[in-house]
Amino acid sequence: MNCYEWIKQFKKNYPHTVAWRLRENAKIIDEHLNPDEQIIYAFTAQKNDSFYDFFTTAAVALTNKRILIGQKRVLVGYALNSITPDLFNDMQVYQGLFWGRLVIDTVKEVVTFTNLDKKSLIEIETKISSFMMEEKKKYGQIKHEEN
Repeated sequence: MNCYEWIKQFKKNYPHTVAWRLRENAKIIDEHLNPDEQIIYAFTAQKNDSFYDFFTTAAVALTNKRILIGQKRVLVGYALNSITPDLFNDMQVYQGLFWGRLVIDTVKEVVTFTNLDKKSLIEIETKISSFMMEEKKKYGQIKHEEN
């Protein structure tokens, strides 16, 4: 299943999430998947710090290797962020009156997603946390075996 199919399902389940240009954003992720990489979960949100900014929609995909964040620019080009398990530090979830916010803290940056349907927060947090905890265990085993 491609990223757009995952995001369509997410929007069907959580229609109050504010997001635009889903197909264009999802295409960025599909183009950057490695041959041995598969999407295991995907959602869409605004990639910014403000609930009042509705124009920075991004597609977010959790793969079997990392988190990919794709944003198609309005005129030309795109942006792609990749968060590998070794760079993942922490995650915070906030529920507001109308929407929710997810903040992913990495070694290098803090990535904020806003305007998420409040009902989607538990599912997103569970998927990302479960995956990252399992992968971090593997990174610990690899480093331990190297020593």
